[in-house]
Amino acid sequence: MAMTFLLDDPSPKVRRSLVEALADCSTVPRAIIVALAEDQPEIAYVAISRSPVLTDEDLVDLAARGTAETRGMIAARSVVSRSVAAAIAEIGGEEEVLILLENEGAMLTRRSLKRIAIRLGHAAAVRNRLLARADLPSEARHALVEKVGAALTLCGLVQAAIGEGRVQRVAREACDTAALVIIEAASQKELPELAAHLREAGRLTPAFLLHALCSGRTEFFSAAIVDLSGVAEKRVRAILSGGRVHPIRALFESAGLGRDVSEAFAEAVLLWRKDLGAAADGTPQSVAVALLSFIRRQPKPSATLNAMAELVERLAFAEQRQTARHYALLSGASAA
Repeated sequence: MAMTFLLDDPSPKVRRSLVEALADCSTVPRAIIVALAEDQPEIAYVAISRSPVLTDEDLVDLAARGTAETRGMIAARSVVSRSVAAAIAEIGGEEEVLILLENEGAMLTRRSLKRIAIRLGHAAAVRNRLLARADLPSEARHALVEKVGAALTLCGLVQAAIGEGRVQRVAREACDTAALVIIEAASQKELPELAAHLREAGRLTPAFLLHALCSGRTEFFSAAIVDLSGVAEKRVRAILSGGRVHPIRALFESAGLGRDVSEAFAEAVLLWRKDLGAAADGTPQSVAVALLSFIRRQPKPSATLNAMAELVERLAFAEQRQTARHYALLSGASAA
């Protein structure tokens, strides 16, 4: 009763002395600590940062009803549980989320990290903190790539350098390339979630799927077809690894690809299965080069197929450039 009476003392020095005396006590009545946690900042800080009495429910409630300073205090606690961290990730501003990311005692789930990336990935400081984390899920990493791409398309310097007309295409191609790098680094169990994320982001286009297939990201390609078609994973893998042309085309058409496009995709799968050997100059023959030759042999290619030929030609040229870079690096290292 005496401690409850002191909560109403008009002097903040009295309430500060009270919280200093009670902050580390595990048997103090919870109602008193909750009241002190809602006091003015210098008093609330002591209660929130030190008291073991406050439950996760208390902290979530304080975060929801409190100010940015309150959420920052909660984010700085020596241990921040998953539920409390999730609440701050959902409603916190840039400053309190940065405190949370810098706190080694904060237990951030994949879902919370993804939510922070979506909400605050436009902030460079938050983005850098997220990208430095080894536990950042692949879909969150891709969301950050999209944020950077969007920022670049709005940058006046970039628009002036390459023109407003080209900037959207260049940014999209750069984001697609970055997505393929993320896919290559992702673990097997991450691929279904990453495929679903890219579909929701509108990135699972025929061009992107073909790029993934031609560049050897076959595990992701399978996961994407499962996501788009709704066919069971085991069935998709069986068709892609051993099915004939017609079942492969039927699978692709169930995933939303048109008939003329599905034929080219089916040919790409058949080429992927083969050992293409070496080209005339001794370099390994790629799927993109062989697929381009197949498309050009078609007697009456549609406008869509012609567009695919242009894409595949760009992919083949990009592979040649990468091979040349790799050769130059090896030659330079040997000469040194």
